[in-house]
Amino acid sequence: MTAPLFPLFADLRDRTVLVVGGGAVAERKVEALLHAGALPMVGSPELTETLQDWLESGRIRWLAGTFHTGWLDEAWLVIAATDDATVNRSVYEAATARRILANVVDQAELCSFHSPAVVQRGLLQIAISSGGGAPMLARHVRRQLETLLDDSLGTLAALLTRQREAIRARFPDLGLRRRFFEKLLAGPLPRLLRQQLDASQADAWLQDLLANHAPVAAPAGSVVLVGAGPGDPGLVTLNALRALNEADVILHDRLVSAEVLRLARRDASRIEVGKSAGRHSMSQDQIHALMLEHARQGKRVVRLKGGDPFVFGRGGEELEFLRAHGIAFEVIPGITAAVACAAYAGIPLTHREHAQSLRLVTAHCQDSLDTIDWQSLAQPRQTLAVYMGVASLDRLREHLLLAGAAPDLPFALVENGSRPQQRVITGMLATLPEVARHHQVQSPALLILGEVARLADALHWFGSAPLARSRPHNISTTCAHLNSRRPPDPFPRRTAWPSTTASSTPSAARQW
Repeated sequence: MTAPLFPLFADLRDRTVLVVGGGAVAERKVEALLHAGALPMVGSPELTETLQDWLESGRIRWLAGTFHTGWLDEAWLVIAATDDATVNRSVYEAATARRILANVVDQAELCSFHSPAVVQRGLLQIAISSGGGAPMLARHVRRQLETLLDDSLGTLAALLTRQREAIRARFPDLGLRRRFFEKLLAGPLPRLLRQQLDASQADAWLQDLLANHAPVAAPAGSVVLVGAGPGDPGLVTLNALRALNEADVILHDRLVSAEVLRLARRDASRIEVGKSAGRHSMSQDQIHALMLEHARQGKRVVRLKGGDPFVFGRGGEELEFLRAHGIAFEVIPGITAAVACAAYAGIPLTHREHAQSLRLVTAHCQDSLDTIDWQSLAQPRQTLAVYMGVASLDRLREHLLLAGAAPDLPFALVENGSRPQQRVITGMLATLPEVARHHQVQSPALLILGEVARLADALHWFGSAPLARSRPHNISTTCAHLNSRRPPDPFPRRTAWPSTTASSTPSAARQW
């Protein structure tokens, strides 16, 4: 995969830029350079009428003739805009040899920099680039943004530029300054500028606001518990996006996707604290300590968790800790893995004909498996969504079958749900571990058990079609094998559970 371009706005004021070519394309490039305050130097045997006018008015220089490397002596930047592929390549190679950035128009492979599509509102510029691969897409996005962004943004950018030093002097602390801007931009000023408030009035309005703004005390720190969803950044809520853009510190789990993290403020400190199967970067106590440390420093802390923080995410424990230490907090829920993975796999978690209830279960550790009411989970007409169960599939199968679940109960394993690399593997409970091993299923993966899992084949819509083992195991052979390994007492008795004597044990369990 091609690496993305590094976004860069170049200050070309009073700097020489060489444009090789004298036609209409070169003319457009020169016009943009003049707008940026550059000193264009055009090398070409001939010039368009407009370029000739700019030459006569002293706005550009002309190097008459065909390209030679001496033209690069003064150049900071080079643009090749001729209709001769040989000349264009020569310009690129000569510039590269001198470590001068070069752009060959409409030849992305001969560019060390690209000219983006630009939306401009005064000093405010938004550049859109496809890396040279899809310029028409960049232009399409530009047209969309042109309709969304008001012209008054340019006036606002000019005002804030003029008052920049006054604002910095009034709020030397970065955190206080950021909060002032948040209040300013959410207030009446943008509306007044849209109503054509002139520059002198705008300056006076802002100066008065600075002079009369009540002193701001050092901010009290806080923690926002944010659910990041399963990985697709499009599933992040608007409130979560706001929190990510206001955060000073982000404490994030390992499985929070890079795409979600890219939504956060660039200058926020990011600390990976999460845990995954077999790998613990920090203990829960250490995570608590980090939240407390940064919040007491007056920072806005985002505790970013995959999925939803209150579904097997220890969110409750973290809030109890914050409450005990007097730290303000709020919670922004996320889309939990069961909901997202099922939806992206085309599996309805409930269905009038198949499942009237949904059970969420975690198989995070071996000890927790022995505390589960398996007979309740083995009942028909329900859906089981098992979190963190990849390492425990053999024991999950054994417990469910012994509790009476049907060997041909359908399952779906959704690996990397909602992400581009999503895989869905389907089969029957009796062969669940073998099918998972055959397809080398890795965490993160969600296990869905129930009749609704059969619908994955017909209703899949995202990514590739579900996979199944090409040569399924014989169910009776698998059952006989498991029966030979049956432990004397598969799960501890609880007085609240139904009796598992021969008279009450379901038939599917008795055959074991």
